[in-house]
This record gives sequence, structure tokens and C-alpha cells, in this order.
Amino acid sequence: MAAKVTIADVARYANVSRQTVSNVLNSPEVVKEETRQRVLAAVNALGYRVSAAARQMRTGRSRLLAVRIETTQDGMNVFDRFLHGLTESAARSDYRVLLYTATDDRSEIDTIDQLLGEFEPDGFVLTSTHHGDARASWLAERDLPFVTFGRPWGASEAGHPWVDVDGAAGTEAATRHLLGDGHRRIGFIGWEAGSGVGDDRRAGWSRALAAEGLDTALTLETDGSPDQGRAAAQELVERGATALVCVSDSVALGALQVTPAVVGFDDTPVAAAIGLTSLGQPLAEAAARCVELLTDRLSGRPTAPHVLLSPTLVTRKPTLAIRKDPRS
Repeated sequence: MAAKVTIADVARYANVSRQTVSNVLNSPEVVKEETRQRVLAAVNALGYRVSAAARQMRTGRSRLLAVRIETTQDGMNVFDRFLHGLTESAARSDYRVLLYTATDDRSEIDTIDQLLGEFEPDGFVLTSTHHGDARASWLAERDLPFVTFGRPWGASEAGHPWVDVDGAAGTEAATRHLLGDGHRRIGFIGWEAGSGVGDDRRAGWSRALAAEGLDTALTLETDGSPDQGRAAAQELVERGATALVCVSDSVALGALQVTPAVVGFDDTPVAAAIGLTSLGQPLAEAAARCVELLTDRLSGRPTAPHVLLSPTLVTRKPTLAIRKDPRS
């Protein structure tokens, strides 16, 4: 068996000190570029592998960022795209992603507390933010580094870095798209009031109609399922709506069984398969910005207070068969 390559072997090969090799691996910003490249070439040539345990002992860093795995919502989960982007972005910054599960704020706080004792993650990425988010308060009170994907929805909760997608701008663009097609009675099918994300998406629809002096009363709340989306669409069409903006693709899938003039949100693979016009979230960019904000804080670099990204309207022609109203 070949002898294990050590940091001393790399130092001799690159003709530098062991401290310089350590700096290149742990604090590359303090090493001249020419020297850094020479050391990295030696690392590659010798096949040196850094021991994660040894690095943590030297630097006090685990190089781990922890994030919860989201459960499927509305029957269509877009979180896997965010998680994939987070893992790739973390790796580019020499971090790894530690996954965990939780059912609510309290269980997530308990899990985070346990992870701190067992794995000592350097920072946390919180998702699915909401009013009165106890997780953010708990981390902030302990001065633990974290970023949220999703803005803090209460004014008193805004003191941490966050990344979010501007849902209101998206639904406003969707509504203007339908206005451009000649619709003047455009309904909105949302989630129950009190959801920060859902209320934000409703606000964009309302803003676009109000700017044209049009009716903003054609709106209904649902649990987010396709069945309730279909029922809400049927009621809104009976009330005179000729087009619908939906809070999610799951809701839009139900609405599309009533009328073809529907816009969803999330641009899921299902939307592409059935020709549903939908708003796509820049999830890879959101993940990258989350890692950027968090690693900036961990490195002591100045960081932006927040990042608000814009969704993109993807227009299509629906291929899903529209049900005929039996009364027609």
C-alpha cells in the first residue's frame, strides 16, 4: 500500500513551508497567487487529500452548511432544484451541505441544537419563512450565522441576510400579460390569507388590475390542491372571470380544467408538459446568493442585507383538455 501523502510532502514538492501549504488550503487570500498555484499543482500531482477532521481542528471550521429538506407542498416540489443549486454553490466555496428534516419550527430548532453539538455546522440556510418565524429568532439570539431563502415577513424580524424571489412582481407581470391578450376580468386563486408568500403573490395581481381601474374582487383562497383550484376556477368563471392567475402550478393545474387562460407559478416540469404558462423562479441563482451571503459573513466580509430576484414569465399554449361545462 502506498504511503499516505502528508502536508510535509506537499511542502517539499512545492518548495515552500508547511505553513504556506496550510495557508493555501485554509486561508488562500493571504498567499500570493503564484505561490498558491504552485502549491495547488503539488496537491494535484501528489494526490494529497485534506483531512476534514484535521482541518476542523486547525481552523475551528467544519465547512458544513445545514439546511432542512422540504416536504412536498401542493403535490409539486420545486425545492429539489434549490437544494441542487445550494450543494453546487457550496462546493465551489469549499463547503458541504448537511441535510436534516423537521416538521415545524420547534422540531427544527431542536434539530439545529442537536446538530450544533454533533457536527458543529458553520452556518444554516432556513427556508419557508413565515410571520413570527421562531427559527430565525432563535439563531439570531445566539449570534449563529444564517441566511434565509424567503424574506422575513414581520418588520421586527428583518435583521438578518435573506434572499427571496419577488412574487408580487411576477404575478403583476402575469396579469399584464393577460391584459395584453384582451382580458379585463382576471381572477386570482391563492392560498389562505396570512401566508407571506401567498399574500405577496396576490398583491402583484391586485396592483396590476388597480392600475387599470379594474375589478380586484375576483379572488378565492384554497388549500393549494388541484381539486380546490378547479372548484375555485369554476366559481370565478361563473362570476365573470375570463382569465386566472394562480398562486402555484398545482392550483393552476386544477384551474386549467375549467379555462385555458391560466397562469401558474413555479414553472414545474408538469407546467412544461401540459403547456401551462407559468412564472419560473431563478432557484439556482437564489441558492448561489444564499451561499454567497452566508460565506461572506463567515469570512468577515461585508455582505448585502438582502437580495430580491425576479421571476420569469414562460408563455405556452395549454395542451391539457378543457372540461366542458355540462350546463353549456
